[in-house]
Amino acid sequence: MMTPMLKIQRREVPADAGEFGAELHPVLRRVYVARGLRTRAELDLSLERLAPVGSLGGAVAAAQLLARHAGRRVLIVGDFDADGATSTALMVRALRSCGFAAVDFLVPNRFEYGYGLTPEIVAVAAQRAPSLIVTVDNGIGSHAGVAAARARGIEVLITDHHLPGADLPDANVIVNPNVPGNGFASGALAGVGVAFYVCAALRRLLAQQHRLPSDAPPTAAWLDLVALGTVADVAPLDANNRVLVAQGVARIRAGRCVPGIAALLAVARRARAEVVATDLGFAVAPRLNAAGRLSDMSVGIRCLLTDDAAEAAALATQLDALNAQRREIEADMQLTALAAVRALRTGAGGTRRAGVCLFDAGWHQGVVGLVAGRVKEQLRRPVVAFALADERTLRGSARSVPGVHVRDVLEAVATREPGLLEKFGGHAMAAGLTLARDQLDRFARAFDVEVARAMAAGAVSDAIETDGELSDADIALPLAEALRAGGPWGAAFPEPLFDGEFELRGPPRVLAGRHLKFQVAAREGRGGFEAIAFNSVDPERPEPMPRGRVRMVYRLGTNEYQGERRLQLVVEHLLPA
Repeated sequence: MMTPMLKIQRREVPADAGEFGAELHPVLRRVYVARGLRTRAELDLSLERLAPVGSLGGAVAAAQLLARHAGRRVLIVGDFDADGATSTALMVRALRSCGFAAVDFLVPNRFEYGYGLTPEIVAVAAQRAPSLIVTVDNGIGSHAGVAAARARGIEVLITDHHLPGADLPDANVIVNPNVPGNGFASGALAGVGVAFYVCAALRRLLAQQHRLPSDAPPTAAWLDLVALGTVADVAPLDANNRVLVAQGVARIRAGRCVPGIAALLAVARRARAEVVATDLGFAVAPRLNAAGRLSDMSVGIRCLLTDDAAEAAALATQLDALNAQRREIEADMQLTALAAVRALRTGAGGTRRAGVCLFDAGWHQGVVGLVAGRVKEQLRRPVVAFALADERTLRGSARSVPGVHVRDVLEAVATREPGLLEKFGGHAMAAGLTLARDQLDRFARAFDVEVARAMAAGAVSDAIETDGELSDADIALPLAEALRAGGPWGAAFPEPLFDGEFELRGPPRVLAGRHLKFQVAAREGRGGFEAIAFNSVDPERPEPMPRGRVRMVYRLGTNEYQGERRLQLVVEHLLPA
């Protein structure tokens, strides 16, 4: 409930206040400057600001390869998360709209085949007799799978964004902004962003060759899918990704989105016309991801592919039910994980551990990534959570903190401990790995050592960064709405957080056994504000209710009740004053 040991660090705001125009709220100006923006031009999120399609290395060659297979069978092999689902749906829709004769998709079941283009998946794919396999959001580490496909006479196009290893697969064409020498302006593209650029290059090529159907929509028609996949994958919102997300969100608000996204927003009770990027991350993505975590992501892909509103609604309802089941499983797993966290904190040298590994034989392998993320937030250390893949093998999901590139950490472990990791892959903040069950202790020690090295070499802080304190006058609905509209907010462009001292007005109320709701007054006791702290009550370890003066780390939110929109302080951390 209270987090007394938390450090608060206010973001530095350079003296150069930027040139944004007088109409911009001073607090929003301060927020932008703290995130590196300086000019009004940087607030322009129009499509013209995107890095040129032809500047993504391999995109033109990919278009040429795709065009050669337009009259043959093309199979898209995706990943089982939301980025993979949106990438698959975008590629299938785009190729079909460009007049391709036969386009289908295949997504590996994570429990049966694991991640990527494996030889086993190639064998399944070969039953459909494709002339070309296109990977989306995977493939950059699939050496054996690519070789298996080429041996069968199937050409391979890899589109991916994950970091490559020392050697690249022998695919016909590879498109990945993070391959050395690519030279693209944004290495932060999600898998769906890479797919978008490839589809845009293909459309341009077919138009030049006078082979584009007259009714083919522009590639920008699927920016709703790009926005969803980018936000869901927590891709850094650099200038290019901010344009992609902002444009996709604008399409959703205008009602120009695929029926599946509209249906997922409806079951999540989010108003489509007022959606923002964080709604995609917290409401839509978990429901889409639930299919890949618990069942088969093809359910989610079908939801994004259908043009029938009734079918989309039925599939979204199915995904919503899977997400409810996922929440129950995760809640049970979290209790076990939080007990382990308490043991780490109270044990000898527990929280001095740099990298933390957790395992329980009863954990669900589709949900361990979420548990790793929750524990990472508690300990503010990189965490790997493991589940059984089979009796002899563990499958782990890693989540990291800013300053520690977890995929590089795993590569360092693999280099120093040859044979320890069976396979691994990922990016800076998240990664996956597989190892033998009897090697867990050895890995935990090696992971701790490598994380400690990374932390010593980089700038890693335990502090929560905020955008400082707000005046009583600024804690108001107009600023809350200005901040909501001022995004898109997300990874590397975080939603504004503020801190300050407040006086509690009466005892807090517990809602649904997990959340605290209370009234506070600002510094001079003027004004009363409604505040809510979600998931701040641990039912296993009830604590005394806070009282008197408190220090809060919060964001300005809104709450709509009976048609009236009101200010609400959404409390991330509650500390003693």
